Amino acid sequence: MSVLGQLACAQNRRDEVPNQILAKQLVESNNSEGIAELVKHVWDKDCSVQSDCIKVLYEIGYLSPELIAPYIKEFIKLLASKHNRMVWGTMIALSTIAHLDPDYLFENLDVIKQAMADGSVITVDNGIKVLSTIAAAKSEYSHVLFPYLLRHLRTCRSKEVPQHSESILSAINKENSEEFINSLQLRIPELTPSQAARVKKTIQKAKSQ
Repeated sequence: MSVLGQLACAQNRRDEVPNQILAKQLVESNNSEGIAELVKHVWDKDCSVQSDCIKVLYEIGYLSPELIAPYIKEFIKLLASKHNRMVWGTMIALSTIAHLDPDYLFENLDVIKQAMADGSVITVDNGIKVLSTIAAAKSEYSHVLFPYLLRHLRTCRSKEVPQHSESILSAINKENSEEFINSLQLRIPELTPSQAARVKKTIQKAKSQ
């Protein structure tokens, strides 16, 4: 039986609960056919179907990333979608599986960076997670990506510094920790007390890397 009938839009629901339930069911039943059907319909002519399919897929990624990892090439193609919802949903999906295939993602850095440059806040938030995961995978990837991540950290909006620094932490090692810490310390004066407290925790973690 098609999984499309279980999507929120098929039930005339505007909330995401049906999509979350479906994701859980697909994971628990290891339903590869159902997942493949969702991937097929991220290109559906109905935007509501597209949106619900990518929602279910990244919810699956949260629960069991290896189930959607085989579709990484399809996700990269989706980053060029004209629909913002599809782009940021796809970037979330990629953030859940980046650790499983950092090599392929490294080959597609330009596509990821372009999506971030053109995309929404959610796209950027999850794009930073993707790039940090890639950077953490190999030293040669870090050498390419760390300057980009550091530049972003120095220039992003103040309110983004805590979250993005926490994401970038995964790419920090003994070789680059000092530069990372120094960049964060320069941003602290412009942060609110709660934001500064989060950043200081990240700094402490970086010191122990």
